[in-house]
Amino acid sequence: MAAQSIFRRGGDDAVPNSLDIARDTFTWLVTGPHPVSLNGRLFPGLPDRHIALDEVRDRLLARRCPQATRDAVWAHLVLRSRTEGATWTVAAVGVALPALTSVAATLSDRFAGDPADVHAEVLRGFLTALSTIDLRRPRIMLRLRWAAYRSGYDALAEALSGPTPVAPGFRSTPPHTPWGHPDLVLARAVADGALTQTEAALIGATRLEQVPVAEWAAQHQTGEWAVYKTRKRAEFRLAAYLRDGAAETDPTDPLTDQVATAVALSRPATPAHDFPRASLSVSVTAVGSGQKVQGRVSKTDAELGVQGCGTHPRSARPSEVPQCA
Repeated sequence: MAAQSIFRRGGDDAVPNSLDIARDTFTWLVTGPHPVSLNGRLFPGLPDRHIALDEVRDRLLARRCPQATRDAVWAHLVLRSRTEGATWTVAAVGVALPALTSVAATLSDRFAGDPADVHAEVLRGFLTALSTIDLRRPRIMLRLRWAAYRSGYDALAEALSGPTPVAPGFRSTPPHTPWGHPDLVLARAVADGALTQTEAALIGATRLEQVPVAEWAAQHQTGEWAVYKTRKRAEFRLAAYLRDGAAETDPTDPLTDQVATAVALSRPATPAHDFPRASLSVSVTAVGSGQKVQGRVSKTDAELGVQGCGTHPRSARPSEVPQCA
C-alpha cells in the first residue's frame, strides 16, 4: 500500500475548507434587506437599534468594547444556538470566525500536510464547547477559543506523530513526545501526580486565560494571598516535574526548548513569612525533595509564572530551580 504523502499538493489551496464554508454561509445570513441581527437595546454598550451580526462582530472586536458587553452578547448567542440551533449556530460561528481563523492559521502555519483536517477540528472543538460552555463564568469567547485550539492541536499532534520516511529506505522516526501546548502539560502533570486538579485549574485560569487572581480567589471563596502562595508552590513543582521529564526524552526533540520556555518562574524576592497566614483547602502531592520554596509573586506582572522566560531543563543542576534572569 502506498504511503500517504505529508506534503501539500499544489491544487489543494483552491479547495474550500470548513472555515471557508462557514464564512460563506454566515455572509448569506447578514446579506440582504433583512439580515440576522440583535436588538442592541438589550445589551449595555451597544446602539439602541437592531444590529446586523457582522456589525456586532466588529463591535465586539473593538478594544474599547467592555468585557461585560462581550459576555452578554456571547451568552445570548450561545443560548440561541442551544435552543434554536441551525441559523443561530451558524451565527455564533460567524461572529467567532476571526478567532477561529487565527487559531487555524497558527496551528497549520508550518504543517506540510493538508490543513483541512486541522481547520475542521478547530471548528468541531468550537461547536462542541458551544453546547457545554459554562455561561456563568466570564470571558466566554476566550474559553471557546481555547476549546477550539485544543481540538485543533490534538489533530495536529496526531498528524505529526505518524511515521515519517527517513533516507535511505523507508525507516520511520520516533513520534514527538506529547508536550507543547500548556493545557496538555497541565493535564499530564495532574495525571502523573505532580499537581492537583485545583492547582492545575488555578494555573490555567490565572496564567493562560488571564483571569485575575483576586477574581479566582473570590469565585473559590479563598484568600487572595493564599492563592498566590499556592500557585507559587505549584509552579515550582511543575518546573521540577517538567525538568525531570525532559531529561528522559530525546535530546534532539525541539519541543524540549518550548517546554523550558513555557515554564518560567518568578524570581524569589521576599520571604514567605511576610505574607498573611492563609491556605487553600487542597491536597498537595509531594514531589521531589519536598524543599520549602519561599518567595513573592507579583500581582500585576503577566509574564511571571508559567509563561515567560525559562531555563533549559538539561542546563540546570538537579538541586537548582530555574529562575528568570
